[in-house]
Amino acid sequence: MGGWIWRGSFPTTPTCPAPTCACAPTPELPPGLPIDHKAPLHGLISNYAQHVLVCTAKDDWPSRIVDDNGGDNLAADLSELVGRGGKFSDPFHNISILNSSFPSSPAPPQRRDLQTNSVYLLPQFKYVPFLPRVSFDSVEALVRGYLLPEALHPMHDGLSPVHRDRLLRKPAYRNLLWGVRDVTEVVVLICGHGGRDQRCGVFGPVLRDEFEARLPEKGVEVLGGPVEVEVEVEVEGREGVQGVQGQGEGRNYAARVGLVSHIGGHKFAGNVIIYLPPGLKTRDGAAHPLAGHGIWYGRVEPRHVEGVIEETVLKGRVIEELFRGGIRQDGEILRL
Repeated sequence: MGGWIWRGSFPTTPTCPAPTCACAPTPELPPGLPIDHKAPLHGLISNYAQHVLVCTAKDDWPSRIVDDNGGDNLAADLSELVGRGGKFSDPFHNISILNSSFPSSPAPPQRRDLQTNSVYLLPQFKYVPFLPRVSFDSVEALVRGYLLPEALHPMHDGLSPVHRDRLLRKPAYRNLLWGVRDVTEVVVLICGHGGRDQRCGVFGPVLRDEFEARLPEKGVEVLGGPVEVEVEVEVEGREGVQGVQGQGEGRNYAARVGLVSHIGGHKFAGNVIIYLPPGLKTRDGAAHPLAGHGIWYGRVEPRHVEGVIEETVLKGRVIEELFRGGIRQDGEILRL
């Protein structure tokens, strides 16, 4: 079968093909911080239902991202609601909050005086451009409208109806958030959290540069800068979206590449997660086997980047030697 096989619901290839490009050298690490090349990678990912990527426009953060800016940040606010002991905490529905290097969308002209943050929700493949930072209302609307589960785990059967109702998603809250759109581009995330571990701090920027160099060579446009979201002038207290710029609509292959905070497994740097949007097609127009999936790789070096793009982004094959695990759009965790 051309060197690849099917593992359950997705195709795989055993090893990453050798590069044909003049890729960057593998970076040197500080003494005493080696990469673990012996332990198995498979299955070593967090058990989570959703990643929330906070757009900070920074490349690094304190060891605990909730301490950034003295705790006055969106990651801290979200953790207060869905983290351990939070109002909407659910041990059977883990919401993983990460900071990312992506910049937030600028507020629309009629709201230029309003400080806002943007977030990506993956693998829900949603982009929320405007979360006002003046109250908890929009943060709670994000949690209740998008992040809570649609159905509870059976272990919650003993809870009171009021408690069960509080832990369930309420789509009506989405009406409080404006400009939300589907993510239609490939999203490449690289752990670059040097404030937590220098291995990722060293590998992250090098791998980001390598992905941004190699993607266009393979016909994938790299989208940079903030997402420009145009919003209609307010009518009866509501805003509507006129259009979204710079997101790759109408293109089969466009991608954003960013650094993220701690995802676990620093000893397996470089750590890369590739989210492939629903509806993605292969080069020949067929359904992409990994559309709607997030694929976790570990021990990625610059020499692997071209092969990861070719095999996973373009052909939809998981590279077994680098595979840590994955997640489907419905939250199912993938194993080989």
